[in-house]
Amino acid sequence: KPSFGLYGTRKTFLFSSDSSKPILPCSSTLSEVGAGLQREFGFPVVWFGRCVIQVQFTDSGISRVLGFSSLLLNCLLIVNLVTRVRLEMEGEQLTEQETALYDRQIRVWGADAQRRLSKSHIFVYGMKGTVAEFCKNIVLAGVGSVTLMDDRAVTNEALASNFLIPPEEKVYSGKTLAELCCDSLKEFNPMVHVSVEKAELVTLGQQFFEKFDVVVISSCPPATKILINEKCRKLSKRVAFYTVECRDSCGEIFVDLQNYKYMKKGKADGPASECELRYSSFQEATSAPWGRLQRRTSKLYFAMRVIESFEEANGRNPGVFSVEDVPAVLQLKRKLCEAQSVSESFVPDTLLERLVIGSIEFPPVCAIIGGILGQVHLFALIPLKFYTIN
Repeated sequence: KPSFGLYGTRKTFLFSSDSSKPILPCSSTLSEVGAGLQREFGFPVVWFGRCVIQVQFTDSGISRVLGFSSLLLNCLLIVNLVTRVRLEMEGEQLTEQETALYDRQIRVWGADAQRRLSKSHIFVYGMKGTVAEFCKNIVLAGVGSVTLMDDRAVTNEALASNFLIPPEEKVYSGKTLAELCCDSLKEFNPMVHVSVEKAELVTLGQQFFEKFDVVVISSCPPATKILINEKCRKLSKRVAFYTVECRDSCGEIFVDLQNYKYMKKGKADGPASECELRYSSFQEATSAPWGRLQRRTSKLYFAMRVIESFEEANGRNPGVFSVEDVPAVLQLKRKLCEAQSVSESFVPDTLLERLVIGSIEFPPVCAIIGGILGQVHLFALIPLKFYTIN
């Protein structure tokens, strides 16, 4: 006769039959129950014999027994049942609505990864076109919350590149970029909490960033990026830091995950090994001597440093240029190349002219850069057993 027991909390189950040999390893004490399966499935489960109990769950616990399923048909039944139980029974479980909405991506990276996303909190500053694309991607992916900050008013440039801003003047008049983007993002996914933070970025204290898992900064001077990056690095928890800028058809993304662990596939059929990357801070990355960088480093990196130096020296807001600025930018480039002990041809004049004249974001490129940023931010949120760096 098959028998079964349900012990302890809602997360501990004992399934047994008359068979003396368990199908999967088991333990005699509740504290040891399912140690191996807990690592694999997320909660302790013990299987005895050839029968699996099926039960119906409610928020308050188990309501009734539905019956037994034979494991002789297919061992996959174990995985299917445990996956379903895990989705429905964990303390911070995905709701039925979330499971249905995120069904496709759950099939790609699993329920645990989706649950990690749903508990993540993202801070975003600078609502330009590229950042708007990024926000759209993470809201559709199902992060827990997104906090926006940008008190600038709507401009023609913003209307041309940021699809989250409604084109009707009567709608956007009197509202900031963050407020308008917040309203639009809420419509993309009502299950994600989107809010606006009204403050000066440089005045935010270090503890403000402790409640976030990811911080994304755009459209601000390098000194501000360095300041925020250092605040994130000083926190007791790891807060991933990103910057993104897009000019014309060019863009760059900076990533600081501090110390990041990931799984690297072994050669041939060899086992995977755990590796760890140490990321540089924004200040370390941008202050590295040009001549010591790898030859394959894109010329865009150096051109962006020249543009940032010009903006900082002249008190310009990021992206505010005119054709008349080209001679001054080229002159600054020559000074920087001399200071870095590299040839003036190290930074092509044509590239600088292109970035100065076409400083406005190009919407198709915004979509690409925003999509890439939406992908790489998963490194900070999805556990290493679900994501492998390619």
